[in-house]
Amino acid sequence: MPTPKAIRRRIRTVKNIQKITNAMKMVAAARLKKAQARAEAARPYARKMSELIANLAASTGAIEHPLLEAREERKVAFVVIGADRGLAGSYNVNVMHKAISAIGDREPENVKLVLVGKKAVGFFRRRPYEIVAKVEAPGSTITFGDVRRLTSQIRSMFESGQVDAVYLVYARFVTAMRQEPAVVRLLPMEKAVTGEIANVEFEFEPEPGKLLSALLPRYVDTQVYQSLVEAQASEQGARMTAMSAATKNAGEMIDTLTLAYNKARQAAITKELTEIVGGAEALR
Repeated sequence: MPTPKAIRRRIRTVKNIQKITNAMKMVAAARLKKAQARAEAARPYARKMSELIANLAASTGAIEHPLLEAREERKVAFVVIGADRGLAGSYNVNVMHKAISAIGDREPENVKLVLVGKKAVGFFRRRPYEIVAKVEAPGSTITFGDVRRLTSQIRSMFESGQVDAVYLVYARFVTAMRQEPAVVRLLPMEKAVTGEIANVEFEFEPEPGKLLSALLPRYVDTQVYQSLVEAQASEQGARMTAMSAATKNAGEMIDTLTLAYNKARQAAITKELTEIVGGAEALR
């Protein structure tokens, strides 16, 4: 049985850990509030942009554009959005497993990866897929300038025929305790008719081809931006939940160790008293 001194050292260690996890929980909670606000604010814009492009493509008939070109999916690119840091429970693992599931049984030579975040890079480093780009996860402030550095490479790969489709893999934020890994086809853009607006005839200025040429790159930027802010909110939510659980577990461990310390201390005192009484009896 450990000595009271050894148990006391363990209690101090666990209390220090509890302080750290509680501090990390508070930081994650503060960051989550901001990240959640950005994700929720970006959703309507991203949704309307997607609807606008789909309805525009449907309303204008046979419009040709490189980003709308549907081809047989022989070579595919996956943009996998992870985190730079751990301590977020199963957040990173769930996203990576979703990516592996999306890749499926495709031949490794037909898969190209654009990885965002050190955890994504670490996961795929030893796997047989070509990593064409490694991008650090963006900080607390995500700008369209950051996004365009990523989307310009994605568009170039698709337009040049290096890949026939591009998919986004990220965690969609639902609540602080729930994040849903998602796979979304980014390119080619769907020409599906959405909403009643597709049945209305429009006059376009400038002409539809030029309008699509201007809007489609913006659409790609918007979808990638949306996935990044969703992933950021999901990461902070997962980290806050994980640190809350760690803080609670540390508290329970402290209670258990305190009880063990009291028992060990009582046993040590009882032993000392027994030895004193025994020594006194021997001197009689």
